[in-house]
Amino acid sequence: MRLLTVATTALLLSACGAPQRDVITHLADNVLLPAHQHWADSNRTLADHAQRYCSGGIDLDALHSAFGAARHQWAALQPQLVGPMSEGNRSWQVQFYPDKRNLVARQAEELLDAHPQLDHAQLADASVVVQGLSAFEYVLFDDSIDLPAQRERYCPLLIAIGQHQQQLAQEMVTLWEQPDGMLVQLKAFPNARYAEPRDALADILRVQITGLDTLKKKLGTPMGRLNRGVPQPFQAEAWRSRQSLDNLRATVEGAQAIWQAPGVHELVNDNSLATRIDDAYTDVLTRLDSAPASLVELVQDTAHKAWLDALYDSLNTLHRLHQNELAAALEIQIGFNANDGD
Repeated sequence: MRLLTVATTALLLSACGAPQRDVITHLADNVLLPAHQHWADSNRTLADHAQRYCSGGIDLDALHSAFGAARHQWAALQPQLVGPMSEGNRSWQVQFYPDKRNLVARQAEELLDAHPQLDHAQLADASVVVQGLSAFEYVLFDDSIDLPAQRERYCPLLIAIGQHQQQLAQEMVTLWEQPDGMLVQLKAFPNARYAEPRDALADILRVQITGLDTLKKKLGTPMGRLNRGVPQPFQAEAWRSRQSLDNLRATVEGAQAIWQAPGVHELVNDNSLATRIDDAYTDVLTRLDSAPASLVELVQDTAHKAWLDALYDSLNTLHRLHQNELAAALEIQIGFNANDGD
């Protein structure tokens, strides 16, 4: 009788794990790996455009466009960063944020003073502050730099950052696609990373929740919501390029891509909760569509406070639905995330 009970329990656990396995396989093949590949493609284009701009082959608008695309793909990847890119502080190499003391500008200038003919190897040995998109944005958009007139000084940094981002992104795709890589670990259990499908699903949900929680900080900090009501426009994520709200939208859409993947709704088994999460995504994105100006401008004009508060509250609702109700519905313990203790 005891053997029969054990066998029955094992069979039930296997049946419960099968839908989760199918969902995770779809997410791995059709959402998570493609997001990393799109990010790598955008960095390949950015590196190419940096070289071509500095050699006179394209104009500054084309370089701006390539930068915006790379930034967009990175923002979309934030709530999907399971696996190697989330480890070893690699994300700092892509974007240094928050920059509370204008370290990006200061360290970029100091690096170029020390290495006027900066190359990729020298950048790789430098601080993460100057290795990524934040430093690239500084060169492209800071009011103190006239890039067309100062190509000789700043092009080595642009080229080196482009090369660094291209190499980093391709390394991450390789870590996903190699025989024992992340893609396999999300599909064949048990493995060195996950004992069972539930562990992988929990990891994906934790990263998604952390991505949404981070957006609240990226919006709330420049609003002054996290600083006793004092607006901090220069703490917006992309204040120089005025792309903060575009990045926020990309991250929301990245989280939504996980939620809308086939089978995810069925795992929840609560139509009311699924509808509320659907509506929460729609509400945030609709509000972003109605943005009257860039985030830097909005936080400095009290006339827009109500709009900003409503956007923050909408984003908070979306985050809480995932962290509290969705996690409970999936019987997943979230625990701490990367923002706890900030």
